[in-house]
Amino acid sequence: MTNQNHRFPSRVGRSLAATALAAVAGVFAALPLQAADPVRLGLVAALSGPSAQSGEAITRGLTVAMDEINAAGGILGGRMIELIRRDDESSPPKGVIAARELIFKEEVAAFFGGIDSPVSLAIVPLANKSKVPFMGVWAAATPITRNNADPNYVFRVSAVDAIVDIKLLQYAHKTFGATKIGLMLINNPWGESNERGLLAADVDNDDVEIVGVEKFENNDVDMIPQLTRHKDKGADALVLVTNAPPGAQMMKSRDRMGWDVPVVSHWGISGGRFPELAGPTAGDAHFVQTYSFFGEQSETGKRVLAALVDKFDNIGGAEDVFSPVGTANAYDAMHLLAKAIDQAGSTDGDAIRTALESLGSHEGLIKTYDAPFSADNHDALNENDYIMVRFVGNQISPVE
Repeated sequence: MTNQNHRFPSRVGRSLAATALAAVAGVFAALPLQAADPVRLGLVAALSGPSAQSGEAITRGLTVAMDEINAAGGILGGRMIELIRRDDESSPPKGVIAARELIFKEEVAAFFGGIDSPVSLAIVPLANKSKVPFMGVWAAATPITRNNADPNYVFRVSAVDAIVDIKLLQYAHKTFGATKIGLMLINNPWGESNERGLLAADVDNDDVEIVGVEKFENNDVDMIPQLTRHKDKGADALVLVTNAPPGAQMMKSRDRMGWDVPVVSHWGISGGRFPELAGPTAGDAHFVQTYSFFGEQSETGKRVLAALVDKFDNIGGAEDVFSPVGTANAYDAMHLLAKAIDQAGSTDGDAIRTALESLGSHEGLIKTYDAPFSADNHDALNENDYIMVRFVGNQISPVE
């Protein structure tokens, strides 16, 4: 016969067990509750070197948005967002190393990219192979998002070269009456992306003709030979595609020639110390942006500007927001990505990708997004979201 005492403890035994359990429960109740693990998101950007200002601007936009989201309770039922940054030093190999570290060591759910198109282009295959969403917030090379991957894990809240190039040619003709355009392009994959885009845009634009294509290296300090060839061909405007340091050298070469030809530029010159490096003629270059903190602001714009003033000692107003495009794009990108993770109900890369492709409306800083991405389009911004600006001193001021 089975011993019943083994199956059903005595009243005394049950009392002692209950007392012990209550004591253990009391100990655990006295301990602080452990917060849910944060959702880790990454950033690969230029945090040092000539383009470090761009990385800082992006960080500020991501941080303001992240703080808003966390203050409202986070995502996925109360998990906070944590941002982990890595410096790519504007180097594609270092960018890939940084991305690998974020993906495989830090196990980020998704990550953002910086200003340099060559770096982002190098990261794209890794993001797609690893199935970790990669969100561009500045680099504009067309193949970053249009990379033929299926499925494609690369998204962007930024300008796209193929669309910007149409804008630059139209602006040169409309604003300066230019009909003969000379191209001054950095000799790297970003320059190549814009060369293809500008030549294609020229085919569809009967008002202008591209009369020459000149290239230069990142460390070139004398571009008078290239500019002289453009002048000899009758160029009455230049389209510039580069980042701040070589762009400043081109402006100084133009100044030394005494040539006041109009310059219409892509936005790379806004990611560094262009006014300081270029000197008095920095304001002669008109360039594209996606946002300006000057002028009448939406409620979102007022809130973001107030947060920037409150959070960063060197910002007292709109005039102090350097590289505003990096801050604005990053702010909207963080909110869109967080919304997608919440909608996915998961940090799984494929679930996030699917959610990004099916987001509804979102009232952002740059605009109100209505289904910003789809399976066929991973670029949230278009030609209607671009404005033209110029430097006035160190401030970026709209010109249209």
